[in-house]
Amino acid sequence: MQRGTTTAGAPSRKTVMMLALCLAGALLNIGLNTLSNKAGLFLYLDTVFTVSVTLLCGLFWGALCGTFTNVIGHTIRFWGWEGYLFVLCNIATAFITWLFIRGFPRELSLDSSSVIKDVGHRSLPFRTVMERMIALILLSFALCLAMSFLGGLISGLIGIFGAYEFGLWGLSGILTDSMFSRNLPLILAEILSRIPVNIIDRLITAFAGYGIALGFRKITKNRYKGY
Repeated sequence: MQRGTTTAGAPSRKTVMMLALCLAGALLNIGLNTLSNKAGLFLYLDTVFTVSVTLLCGLFWGALCGTFTNVIGHTIRFWGWEGYLFVLCNIATAFITWLFIRGFPRELSLDSSSVIKDVGHRSLPFRTVMERMIALILLSFALCLAMSFLGGLISGLIGIFGAYEFGLWGLSGILTDSMFSRNLPLILAEILSRIPVNIIDRLITAFAGYGIALGFRKITKNRYKGY
């Protein structure tokens, strides 16, 4: 029998629940992005639940949540087929988060009982919180650099092939126009202009994504406790 299927070959209950979680995460990503745009925040906020799903379920499901986010979101706000290339940014978010989970398994654990203890077996909750904060800050910086590079590369390539003009992409477009000379290579300008936006955006994404995943884990544990 294949993992994740029933004897009849139909998807298992767990697989259906995972798919539903990915779809819900994608819709919430789109909702956050829409609210950010409506509020004039000029932040992306479209990968918060990609981080959450990755922390909860692993790389595959996190990447699937990211894929759903960009495919559904861009289909709703369709402006050109090349826009689907930005799905790579959301998939990369899941991949980088997964790498950090492997690199910081204790710090990014969702198990509330994983408290660091010293030699005398006394709990050190403050130290635990600080180490988790440091891990999340490092994650946010890694996401900032990766998303700035990947998003700027994709955006620049689209611009080179004439799909859009400067200034179309919110704050990053404004920064491109105001901070950089038009003599600067388009791809480099797109990458650099995204860094100030992503510093804030990815800090929110990392901390909110972890907090949501932690809350979800606690709620589901309490719900099924004793069953």
